[in-house]
Amino acid sequence: MTALPIPTIALNNGNQIPQLGLGVFKVEPGETERIVSEALEVGYRHIDTAFIYHNEDGVGRAIAQSGIPRDELFITTKLWNTDHEDPRSAFEKSLDRLGLDRLDLYLIHWPMPMLGTALEAWRGMVQLVGAQLTESIGVSNFEVEHLRELHEETGVVPAVNQIELHPFHQRRDLREYCQANGIAVEAWGPLAQGKSDLLRRPAITNAGVAHSKSPAQVVLRWHVQQGTIVIPKTTRKKRMLENADVFDFTLTEAQMAAIGSLEAGQNFGPDPRTFDVL
Repeated sequence: MTALPIPTIALNNGNQIPQLGLGVFKVEPGETERIVSEALEVGYRHIDTAFIYHNEDGVGRAIAQSGIPRDELFITTKLWNTDHEDPRSAFEKSLDRLGLDRLDLYLIHWPMPMLGTALEAWRGMVQLVGAQLTESIGVSNFEVEHLRELHEETGVVPAVNQIELHPFHQRRDLREYCQANGIAVEAWGPLAQGKSDLLRRPAITNAGVAHSKSPAQVVLRWHVQQGTIVIPKTTRKKRMLENADVFDFTLTEAQMAAIGSLEAGQNFGPDPRTFDVL
């Protein structure tokens, strides 16, 4: 199985992350093994899961059956909100479900500011790196104030901040902070989760016609050209290949600006400052 020609992004600790991968959020546990196996067969090497998705074991079975050398894969999972006080135990359980002896990236899933537990969780994550159990650590859904606290209190900057990011919700201030502090930005819901008319907007469809690409490919290319890591979710092999076929064209400055003008501050997922699900 040949890997797709997907470029990598350098993280602040010197490690490399494929710029595009497969996300398995809302992939049914019973379907996960098949879908991840298909992704690996067509050349994906970056898989993003989480404890709360309840499909880590399916990801692990697909990895085990693929025969792909471990060092060719990039596997991410996440620490859930109820496990902030004992990240080591949660990490080891995730590792067992995945059938791996180490991770490439482990993320705190939500900052949970109302509990005030993220800082201690981060201290525990730093220890995982020290024990060589994960190559990199980062966060997901963290706002500037949450990132600043981790840095100021521990001196350790997350390698990645995975956030809801798409043309309707561009998070410019947060992205600028991450860039200034060497934090790679990773987009979840990069296509707005199919909950809007994003892919029918003229700024996107016109660019698609100009480059003979689909609207989804145009949006993914918009992300890629800004240096963002993207993890679109799909359950279809054809769409997996389409999503990865975004590295052979370049949007013009005018096309990038037109898509940028779609900013509406519109999120389709929870607000990290108030999300408190345990």
